[in-house]
Amino acid sequence: MAANPDVPIIDGDDARRLRRRLVGELEAEGCADQRVLDAVASVPRHVFTAGHGLAASYANRPLPIGGGQTISQPLVVAWMADAANLDTDANVLEIGTGSGYGAAVLSRLVKSVVSVERLADLAETASWVLGQLGYANVEVHVGDGSLGWPAGAPYDAIVVTAGAPQVPSALVDQLVDGGRLVVPVGVEAAQRLIRVTRLGSHTRTEDLGGVAFVPLVGEQGWSPTRDGELNPDER
Repeated sequence: MAANPDVPIIDGDDARRLRRRLVGELEAEGCADQRVLDAVASVPRHVFTAGHGLAASYANRPLPIGGGQTISQPLVVAWMADAANLDTDANVLEIGTGSGYGAAVLSRLVKSVVSVERLADLAETASWVLGQLGYANVEVHVGDGSLGWPAGAPYDAIVVTAGAPQVPSALVDQLVDGGRLVVPVGVEAAQRLIRVTRLGSHTRTEDLGGVAFVPLVGEQGWSPTRDGELNPDER
């Protein structure tokens, strides 16, 4: 892939200082998993938010990244990684690559990350940035994330960064026995963060709290109508 001149692959003392401050804010919000905090501290979020500037990039809030998509709030990224109960030898599937920031954080915690993005332009840029930063254990694919990525299954954990109208059965089917699916489920404007644990032929479901994500568009998600709006009756 050709280099993208709009993405600055640089880091510095100011960015590292802002990351340390951000990690302190996450701790104050109740994020106690030191491995997750260390992962957030190691990932230069500003590289994934080109055009927003350092101060905005390290604020604990989501930011638009184009294509109607957002880079998630750092607290939510940390919360979802913590909820997935990740071991260092885990193989993880991420649904919704977006900017690639979430995949970068996950990559510092596990053996390998497969990330699926519906929008080819976002996937291309994220893949290039991740490669430039040396995240060699992440692979990005373009596809319908609601159907997962069967070629890499089974997964120890699946993290979904878009809101689904219901738990996609295709994702549950791609978990190992004991694997965890962390997914926002609900209406377009607001969801509940759900953790589904596969237990043989059964599952255990836990409600982790309220969240708000962009919609998961796909065969087992929301269907767009001809004018681009979401149609809950066609899913």
